[in-house]
Amino acid sequence: MKTIVGDLLDLAVQGQFDVIVHGANCQCVMGAGIAKSIRALFPEAYEADLATKKGDRAKLGSISVAEVVRASVRFYVVNAYTQFDYRGSGTRVDYDAVRSAMKLVKKKYHGRRIGYPKLGAGLGHGDWNRLSKIIDEELFDEDHTLVEFGASLGGAAQ
Repeated sequence: MKTIVGDLLDLAVQGQFDVIVHGANCQCVMGAGIAKSIRALFPEAYEADLATKKGDRAKLGSISVAEVVRASVRFYVVNAYTQFDYRGSGTRVDYDAVRSAMKLVKKKYHGRRIGYPKLGAGLGHGDWNRLSKIIDEELFDEDHTLVEFGASLGGAAQ
């Protein structure tokens, strides 16, 4: 896993990634964290989320995908269903769902440049050490990059 500091969404629009992946819940909301920013900047990703069944626990570990085109740049936004709900306390991320979603990302986007935030560690309240190990295992031999949001960059939290 490579790690850089920056704004994942800006980097995608600049053509740095072919695929960006973020953790989503199964409620079709995209109302907080990086999902809220994705919804605002890339409504195609929200439409892909809305095309799935709201509140369906069976979505855990699956993905929905939107192709995004901005000027001459084309990339995919992957909504990885890694938590069932956004409400409640404690750990919300489902580690098995992260593993399953990353397997799907590798299968579908093998050989592409993949970027992601600390997926599952923010609003999902997951353990980043455990999550990063899962991501590294499932995206082994892929060009994948953790983009840590720089505190001095401003904007929405990722």
